[in-house]
Amino acid sequence: MPTVLVFGDSLSAGYGMEVDQSWPALLQSRLEEQGYEHKVVNASISGETSEGGAQRITDAVSRYLPAIVVIELGGNDGLRGYPTKRLKQNLQRMIEESRAAGAEVVLLGIRIPTNYGPRYTRSFENVYRELATTYGLPWVKFFMDGVALDDSLMQDDGIHPNEDAQVALLDNAWPAILDALQDKTTALRR
Repeated sequence: MPTVLVFGDSLSAGYGMEVDQSWPALLQSRLEEQGYEHKVVNASISGETSEGGAQRITDAVSRYLPAIVVIELGGNDGLRGYPTKRLKQNLQRMIEESRAAGAEVVLLGIRIPTNYGPRYTRSFENVYRELATTYGLPWVKFFMDGVALDDSLMQDDGIHPNEDAQVALLDNAWPAILDALQDKTTALRR
């Protein structure tokens, strides 16, 4: 059975809710409804940075042998003001390790609050665009689009999406995941 490995932080780990309410759990249901036999493995960790992800990726891809790796990391790097060069290097390592293991990669872009200044904010957001372009990845410009600024979809901390937001997050990620599923299916038929 092919595996979709979700490799993210609290946004994908289901922080503040039952894990079966998280968007990766909903992804499992959607895959089944669409006729895909993939199993979703959620290897997301609340508080994870891109550096932690880069350190864990080799073990994760060798353990799960995923057909697709969905990378949703970087938000904690941005909130801590980590250099965007380091973010890019860490994401690049995850992409390359995943591809070396034969997986298609989906990149879910993150945005950070504008109070970090326009230069840092722009540089941060460009990391995702540049990597998606360089590697030809299906990607989402802003994974939290339509969620982050809607108080009714956020937990009281104003950072984490609530249960009601999970379908919207899945809907945001789905087109890129579907592209990867179709790319993988096409590659297998060759």
